Amino acid sequence: SHGRYVFAFIAISAALAVFRPRFTAVRWSLHATRTLFGWAGVSLMFASVAFIPLADATAISFLNPVFGMVLAIPLLGERVGPVRWAAAAIALVGAMILLRPTPDSFQPAALLALGAALVLGVELTIIKRLTGGEAPLQILWVNNLLGVGISTAAVVFVWITPTLAQAAILAGIGVFMAIAQACFVNAMARADASFVAPFSYATLIFAALYDALFYRVVPDAITVLGASIIVAGAVLLALREARAKRRAA
Repeated sequence: SHGRYVFAFIAISAALAVFRPRFTAVRWSLHATRTLFGWAGVSLMFASVAFIPLADATAISFLNPVFGMVLAIPLLGERVGPVRWAAAAIALVGAMILLRPTPDSFQPAALLALGAALVLGVELTIIKRLTGGEAPLQILWVNNLLGVGISTAAVVFVWITPTLAQAAILAGIGVFMAIAQACFVNAMARADASFVAPFSYATLIFAALYDALFYRVVPDAITVLGASIIVAGAVLLALREARAKRRAA
């Protein structure tokens, strides 16, 4: 988690040096709240991956768009129609399948991923509020600046000096997450949080692919079923929004 923030901060600072955007007033309290939830969510996600398959952990933690959509109603004043509710319900069913809620198959470590989903859902709504008054690059830079501080304060208690190869991997995590954040924040600045969030479920497909390529972990039938249902919810939402835009045009 510490490496993720340190190297992402370096990457975003380099982007600032190139593009030199104009900063507006920084809402520090809102940023600090967002970063605290984001750091907790990322840390819980990393912890869950240590115990359960990557595809399962990713699927469960990506319930955060469902939490984000629900929280967007009271916190952002967004209106969520029946199709969006249906898409969220379908995704939730898929996640429940992945949790394997039976005494023989349930894994307690899955609750770490579920916790990640909950706190990242809160972060989702705060990001949307920030995009209403600050530029995406500014949001990213401040978030990772604060993230370095929070993660450094936490990591001193468990620090193990990484090898050169491990440091390179940590750098890769930081850079890739900075790029992903940039894409996501720009999307949030251009559309409702309840519309953008479900597309994060596409990560499930890539997580399963990477798990198979790098760790030789082949998804079982339950993983495929649960992930397919979740993706179906996102596709339903995308089709509905595309139809609504055509009617508006």
